[in-house]
Order: sequence, then C-alpha cells, then structure tokens
Amino acid sequence: MNKKGDKQKLLKKIMSKKEYSGLPEKDVERAFDMFDKENYSDLEKVKLTRELLKRIFTAFMGRKIMNPKDKDARWFLLRHVSTRERFDFYEEFYKRIFRELKKKEISVIDLGAGINGLSYGFFPRNHKINYVGVEGVKQLVDVANSFFEKNKINARVIHQSLFELEEIKKIIKKQKRPRICFLFKTVDSLEMLKRNYTKEFLRELVPLCDKFVISFAMRSFFKKNLFKVRRNWAMNHIKDNFKILDIFDLGNEKYFVFRKK
Repeated sequence: MNKKGDKQKLLKKIMSKKEYSGLPEKDVERAFDMFDKENYSDLEKVKLTRELLKRIFTAFMGRKIMNPKDKDARWFLLRHVSTRERFDFYEEFYKRIFRELKKKEISVIDLGAGINGLSYGFFPRNHKINYVGVEGVKQLVDVANSFFEKNKINARVIHQSLFELEEIKKIIKKQKRPRICFLFKTVDSLEMLKRNYTKEFLRELVPLCDKFVISFAMRSFFKKNLFKVRRNWAMNHIKDNFKILDIFDLGNEKYFVFRKK
C-alpha cells in the first residue's frame, strides 16, 4: 500500500473509536500530520493523534449529556465542563454584551460553540436573537440541535471545522446584521493544531462582525492553578489590531470585546 493509502487507513482507525468518530476529518488529519514521521510506528501515530484530539476536543464533551431524556437547559449547562464554569455569570455577561445594541433583532454566531447555545434563555428579553453555533464535535452538535427542536427554539448548530475559514465566512455572511461573534476558550485548541492560526482567523472574521467577543480561561479546566502569561501574544495582538470596546473578567474567564478599526 502506498503512503497515501497508509495514511487514510490510519485516519480511519483513529476515527473508528466512538469519541473521535464525529470530528471533522480535516481536523483529525491535521492532528495526525504532527506525528506522521518516520521515527513513529503506526501504532504510536494512532495513539499520539488520539491523545492530542482528546486534549483539544473530547475531554470536554461530558458523557452524561450524550443520552439525556427530557432534561432542561440548566441540567445540560451544569454538566458540561465549560458551560458549568460560566453558568452563574450568563445573565450578567449577556446583559453587558448586548446593552449598547439598539436594534431589536441581533444575530449571534457562536464559534466553537459546544452546547453554549443552550444558554439561550439567558439572552436579554428585549432582543430577538438569531443564534447559529459552529462546532466540530458532531455529538455536541446533535445534543444542541435536539434540544432546540424539542423546545421549539429558533436556533441551530452547524457541524463544521473552525479551520475551514471560507465555510465559516459563508455562515457568518448569511446572518443578518448586526452580528455578534463569540469565540469562548477556543484559542488554545486552535493553536495546538496550527500555530498562529488565531491571527489569521481573527483577521478574516472580525471585519464580518459588528462585535467580536473572545474569552480566555484564566485557570485550567482540570487544575485550578492560574495560567502563566503564555497568552499575552494573543491579547496583545487583539489590542494592537482591533478597536477594543470592553475588557472584563467574569468567573474563570477574561473577555475581550472588539471590532475592526
């Protein structure tokens, strides 16, 4: 079998495990390429790729939320690692984000959404929010869309890799203005697969949004120690290249709200 055939066979093997089966193949391939070297055996390539994908994607899925029956939004949000940390601050956060927007109808594009869209009930009542999430983990996409359908909420999550920039741009452009784009605690994951990709990502997408909201975790998901200053490059990049509208901390997250200059 040729090298390309070998690679496809190994990618298929990586994705044969249930927790990796719903990831975009392009993301799996990007992770695999980091270990597709002669000094690694095929077994090591599979093992190392899965370990990296687990750190980036599946460690935060939360098995309890995958097969629920008739649970409310609170139940879901408190059982997913990321939304649980944000739960007590949703109302304050959304009030702060939406307060200066005068138009009644607003589009929210949530990039790397997970199940964050289930916080829909915390959105300000004086606005009509058109919510579209973008998420790479198919299992989380299905959980969110199933919830929206059962509760007759006019919202949806699209299964798409955040590395498919042109597709992301199409999704954003289809939404009515004003548009607010979210990118919560996702920069680290993007950078694990492609160094400095965040700069390209923001350069292409920020001009399409009236507000862009990005957050950085101030503590590890599983360790409560404060992160070191390793993300200063990202924060400084935002300050240097975009118009800052607000910077604030809530719970375990530091938020930057900005738009194009």
